Amino acid sequence: MKFSVFQVSRKGGREINEDRMGYCYTRAAAIFFVTDGMGGHPKGEVAAELALQVMAARFQKEARPELPDVALFLTTAVMAAHRRILRYAIDRNLLDAPRTTLVAAVVQDDMVYWIHCGDSRLYLVRRGELLARTRDHSFVEQSQYRNPKLKLPDRNNRNILFTCLGSPVRPMFEVGGPVALQQGDRLMLCSDGLWSGLTEADIAYHLSHKPVSRSVPDLVESALCRAGESSDNVTALALEWETPDGFLAMRDSISTESMNDEVFASTVHGNWSHSAQDEFDDAAIERSIAEINEAIRRSAARKV
Repeated sequence: MKFSVFQVSRKGGREINEDRMGYCYTRAAAIFFVTDGMGGHPKGEVAAELALQVMAARFQKEARPELPDVALFLTTAVMAAHRRILRYAIDRNLLDAPRTTLVAAVVQDDMVYWIHCGDSRLYLVRRGELLARTRDHSFVEQSQYRNPKLKLPDRNNRNILFTCLGSPVRPMFEVGGPVALQQGDRLMLCSDGLWSGLTEADIAYHLSHKPVSRSVPDLVESALCRAGESSDNVTALALEWETPDGFLAMRDSISTESMNDEVFASTVHGNWSHSAQDEFDDAAIERSIAEINEAIRRSAARKV
């Protein structure tokens, strides 16, 4: 594999940055992800961090050096991340679990697959045209998909989600792909702090006409400027794909051709062995949800 990759995360106008990003790769496969911890719930940055740690740990364990079933890996890894967040809440007696959105993409055999939960997005751009884009798990986005003439409300209403990781109900998610990658394809994963202030035309133009080392910081800076002092956290990770007979567009591009099968590289850090071992089966998830809901019920009863 050959690809150029660049990632940026900025705090914006918020007190802390609850976004997280990263990527991992072996000789034959690579995974990229962005998570956005949700405000209004405790420790969104923890949920975002745990989700990345769990998915990176599972990728390291299963990509030897490629994944046997990419779609199955994505769905099981996302559920493992959800379980780990619930476990964190139970262990600390939290009445409300931390929550996060997630978007992740796996590249293997010159194909890209992706999964998302919430409103962190993936954009796939080819020769200046938007080839694919994830559809947010928000009431407005889903309504507009069914009725394209629907007028969008203000930004606050646009960001009301009906699913996320860490929620007391089983999360909804969608798997996309596979799409065969071509020379020069650009793939970007980002939090809503980026796309909410930019048009699809803006994003496609920047990704198409500049190397990712320039387009990503330019897009992030543009989103921050348009949002002003009220800007959300803004995070973007993008890659440019190189075909085997293509040329490396940047001196710091990544080529995995000389890697051994057992070598694993990652920009994600954390206590992976602990995260990977703390997974629940479905029955344990239901027990965890019941415990959270019962704690909420008791708390509400005391307030009456």
